[in-house]
Amino acid sequence: MPNTAAGHAPADAAAKKPLTIAEEIDALTDPSFMTSLARGLAVIRAFSDQRRSLTIAQISHRTGIPRAAVRRCLHTLKQLGYVDSEANNFSLKPKILTLGYSYLSSTPLTLAAQPYLNSISRTLNESCSLAVLDEDEVLYVARSATSRIMSVALNTGSRLPAYCTSLGRVLLACQPEEDLDAYFKRVELKAWTDKTVVSEKGLREILGSARKNGYVILEQELEIGLRSIAVPVRGASGNVIAALNVGTQAARVSQQKMKDDILPVLLKGAQELSVLLP
Repeated sequence: MPNTAAGHAPADAAAKKPLTIAEEIDALTDPSFMTSLARGLAVIRAFSDQRRSLTIAQISHRTGIPRAAVRRCLHTLKQLGYVDSEANNFSLKPKILTLGYSYLSSTPLTLAAQPYLNSISRTLNESCSLAVLDEDEVLYVARSATSRIMSVALNTGSRLPAYCTSLGRVLLACQPEEDLDAYFKRVELKAWTDKTVVSEKGLREILGSARKNGYVILEQELEIGLRSIAVPVRGASGNVIAALNVGTQAARVSQQKMKDDILPVLLKGAQELSVLLP
């Protein structure tokens, strides 16, 4: 019998192929929907920490958008000052930050969070992050880092899959059952390490425990050597608005130490932060 919890997806999950961004855009039939704008935003999102410089062909491959359309998007973005190019390689310019600044500077969550994250980070001498659920990923909206413990650099604005992060699992655990059903239907569960849980049944059990216990510990499922713990952050209404986590090196901090020393500090920080949120 295959060990689905250790990174082997069942046949039906393996056969499920996610739609490309272009296919998702083309599937929308709303007459007021502006396809060209959606394609332009998809082109912007094709850039990442790993690939800060991309060719038209690479962007087309990543998004599924035809090369001719990618070329027009890049030409427009370059004329507006959001993109630069050197030979056939394109990269984002600093002006792109203005697209997200309005959110970061006007949202109570991000305005209120940073001092609390800094305090948690100083107390524990560990990196601390705050994230929200955006579509099927966690979006980092605030972060206080003591040192880099992942091969991928995490900053405000970084995104990671929800199913294999402690932040994401805390947030998924608070979703209505029908939303979870839809989530598992559209998301491709891929193993990031040999420890990643990629079976829907296994993940639902984990989410059930998270719902009951009020926290999640992630054991090297996103990256070998990384252990993290996350708790929900609720607003005044009682609804979960975000998740707060601390990431550590697994060789240095045990699961028991996370429960005994880190969890109380995180819970206290989440409670203090929730008082300031709507």
